[in-house]
Amino acid sequence: MKNIYFILLVSLVALGCEDVIDVDVPTEQSRLVIDGLIRVSDTETNTDLVIKTSLSNSFFEMITPLTVTSVVIKTSNSSAEITLIESQTGTYTTSVSTEILKEGPITLNIVYNNETYEGISTFTSSAPIDKLIQGEGTLFDDDETEIIIAYTDNIATENFYLFDFDFNEFLVSEDTFYEGEQFEFSYFYDSDLEAGRTAQVSILGVDETFYNYMNQIIAQSGGSQGPFQTPAGTVRGNIINTTTVENYALGYFSISETFTQLITIE
Repeated sequence: MKNIYFILLVSLVALGCEDVIDVDVPTEQSRLVIDGLIRVSDTETNTDLVIKTSLSNSFFEMITPLTVTSVVIKTSNSSAEITLIESQTGTYTTSVSTEILKEGPITLNIVYNNETYEGISTFTSSAPIDKLIQGEGTLFDDDETEIIIAYTDNIATENFYLFDFDFNEFLVSEDTFYEGEQFEFSYFYDSDLEAGRTAQVSILGVDETFYNYMNQIIAQSGGSQGPFQTPAGTVRGNIINTTTVENYALGYFSISETFTQLITIE
């Protein structure tokens, strides 16, 4: 019995000695976050436009879907406006002719809290995937999964690419050292993907500004965070608040030709 009392007393003393430590974390005002990545496929006559809006919160907190006043697309060759409809909270959709998206600069206009946000993008071409296979190599340990991807760069232009390896894993590349040639490389998933799991791998054409934006996002997040989740630091995209400049939005508006293939892990 004495031993029981002794253990209980030690436990109470230990609890009583615990200190509360206040940790100061970075704070940032809530901002509108815009997921405006439009993926365009040449094989489709029409393209589904999906624009997502959300509101950033304090450090370490998830962003939350947000209903805004309006989401509109404007083309350079027409005075007509294309209004997107909210299909669920913070998700706005419509379908347009794929050719419209290739005709010139497209303006995304969003009104929220009596302020107007605008982003301008022009269709950027990509390159088809020549090869997508699973490899057997590893970087550091046996828990990684290697896939090998190859594509042929277009020699006519300076090209920048964004690779979407599914599971919120991204990579960027520019053709400085392989212009006009076929380029092959390996990508390693951090964890061992179980056999039978399917990954959707895409290569997107992007401009230099979006390339630099994604490069910063990937560097801050370690490659395991999507481009429209709130990063550890504030990375500004091409969305401008035309009403109050300093109250800028996060996120990006891009119209990217996209080629996609599926790979099933063995």
